[in-house]
Amino acid sequence: MLVLITYDVNTEDAAGRKRLRQIARQCVNYGQRVQNSVFECLMDPAQCKALQARLCRIMDTEKDSLRFYYLGNQYEKKIEHFGSKNSYSSEEPLIL
Repeated sequence: MLVLITYDVNTEDAAGRKRLRQIARQCVNYGQRVQNSVFECLMDPAQCKALQARLCRIMDTEKDSLRFYYLGNQYEKKIEHFGSKNSYSSEEPLIL
């Protein structure tokens, strides 16, 4: 399933900047960054719950916000993209 993960981390202090880097580092393991604090991640429900638990341990619930949007398996019909930063299909082979 495709999950859109968004986050807003308070970066007024060094601890916040560290949390921001840690959350981004975790998300990049599961998908692609589509905007500064937005990731599109293809994963199964178990991976999603594991990532969600990991991110919740990193974040400060008093200062930060984390959102998961579940787009499911038919996500191609639910996404429209305009402008720069073309994305790749994570289900197709990636040739480097």
